[in-house]
Amino acid sequence: MDTTATPPNSQPMTQQNGPEAQGFGTVKLYPLGLTHDARAYSCQRLNRLLADSQILYSLYKKSHWTVRGATFFQLHQLFDRHAEEQLALVDALAERVQSLGGVAVGDPRHVAELTSIPRPPDGAEQVPVMLSRLLRAHESILVDSRDAAARTAELGDDGTNDLLISQVVRTGEAHVWFLAEHLVDTPLTRV
Repeated sequence: MDTTATPPNSQPMTQQNGPEAQGFGTVKLYPLGLTHDARAYSCQRLNRLLADSQILYSLYKKSHWTVRGATFFQLHQLFDRHAEEQLALVDALAERVQSLGGVAVGDPRHVAELTSIPRPPDGAEQVPVMLSRLLRAHESILVDSRDAAARTAELGDDGTNDLLISQVVRTGEAHVWFLAEHLVDTPLTRV
């Protein structure tokens, strides 16, 4: 046993810097049975949906925090539940990008550059406006998801197609139903 060897240093090396390990928009070669072009296309579409879904999650949290009025309690809980379900979709979309060899969009500033969802005002909105904003965001994601699902199916990427249809579309459709029913003009009480 060599007793002259330098003992390991237990001090964390916290000031490390270096080049990117993989550039955004590139895909590593994994033996998935999919072409490079199919994987690159899927990653690009998934990242756009990932950005939109992260913004939708944030819209739900903002609505959760700022909702007012007679339906406060119900909507406060509904918005939080929908936000949690959107967060699960965000994770599923990001992990699919990574599993295809891509890099998932994760920085909020980068998300803001990629999203197609319009920015809401900084202040609180009235409940019908808030609900309509959420519905428009869902519709945008649903249209894009269906288009991406059709194209990824053509390219043989059944995993991405399955994620988009069985999770993104189905969750989005259920959320739309729950939100839209709050916009039915039915009085809370009858006089």
